[in-house]
Amino acid sequence: MKFDDYHIAPEIKKSLTKLGFKRPTDIQFKSIPPILKGEDVLAIAQTGTGKTAAFAIPVISKIHESKYSKKSTGIKCIVMVPTRELALQITEVFQQIGHHSKVKSFCTFGGVEQGPQIEKLQEGIDILVTTPGRMFDLASQGYIKMNSVEFLILDEADHMLDLGFIKDIQDLIKYLPKKRQTLFFSATINETIKDLAYSLVTNAIRIQISPKDPVSKNIDHSVAFVEMDDKRFFLERLINENPEKKMLVFVRTKVRAERVNKALERVNIKSETIHGGKEQMDRLQVLNQFRKGDTRILIATDVSARGIDIANVDYVVNYDLPEQAENYVHRVGRTGRGTSRGNAVSFCSTEERPTLKEIETYLTKPIKVLTIDNNDYEATIDLSVESEKNTDWRSLIQEEEDRLSKVKKKKKKQM
Repeated sequence: MKFDDYHIAPEIKKSLTKLGFKRPTDIQFKSIPPILKGEDVLAIAQTGTGKTAAFAIPVISKIHESKYSKKSTGIKCIVMVPTRELALQITEVFQQIGHHSKVKSFCTFGGVEQGPQIEKLQEGIDILVTTPGRMFDLASQGYIKMNSVEFLILDEADHMLDLGFIKDIQDLIKYLPKKRQTLFFSATINETIKDLAYSLVTNAIRIQISPKDPVSKNIDHSVAFVEMDDKRFFLERLINENPEKKMLVFVRTKVRAERVNKALERVNIKSETIHGGKEQMDRLQVLNQFRKGDTRILIATDVSARGIDIANVDYVVNYDLPEQAENYVHRVGRTGRGTSRGNAVSFCSTEERPTLKEIETYLTKPIKVLTIDNNDYEATIDLSVESEKNTDWRSLIQEEEDRLSKVKKKKKKQM
């Protein structure tokens, strides 16, 4: 089936053609028809399967067509997401798909001045993509009115629960019209999510893609048993052995992210970090550099990189194994997207072995072990240590040359 065969607005089809969308992915094929019919949908699909377009295409089409048939103002759709980066990314998808339509999409999020966001809201929008905190702030000030909302979309719902947004979701429901269409999208599902989902939807169509294999078949998985203090040496080796590859490196905390960044800097490997401790504008700048390929190595925490769609990530490196098995799925989903192949390499220390077993149980299959013999292990460390020494030696020489240069200039002035 092609997008041309769907009963969606011609303006949407025009945008899809320009974007190169010809045939729907599995999640799009199963989600678009019931959404167009006005059904509530509960959809579970792995990362990288085209979930955003699965709800954006039918929702934009329905809002666009309703603007022709009736005069109505106000926000028609609220898309609630867990992070600022995801809000921007989803808004971009809505704007691209709705480019030739009458539908206006906009996003609000915290960490930046609210003035420009208020101005845009006052101009009038149809679709609001938002994080909970900023949405409630602006709603309490009277800038966001929800009485005309016809669609509620919760994306990355599992992650929203991890971040403790369940009360925000429940509070939001109180402000929305009872007669609305609710779409609930998530990459993983557990009993808590299931209970929340069914409390929000009415006779929902349940869609689950690849339930037996939660990760893309396009990803090659491997694990190397490396002790915690030695991981930086093996990351350096992996980077040097793949000089042209784009890598997304996951660590558990923002402190770890900065430490790994400094360790790479000492051996002349340029990298950037993205985590909750950075200013919003800095995070956006780093993401853009990584997207464009100006930065090849990005070190991230789970929260900062969740749901981010970055093309052509060759490797996802689990420098630290995630605390929850489900997060392994979200991490490795940053590579092997669409028809591209990807690699997921994990470093597992002795204390992390129980976590590895949990991940393998969740995946329902073992991860291939990269065998490293003792000689190779020691050689990797020795080579890196030597590299660090050489870097320090060159730095000391440069410092001494700079000092001598300053002394000479000072003497000339005195003469």
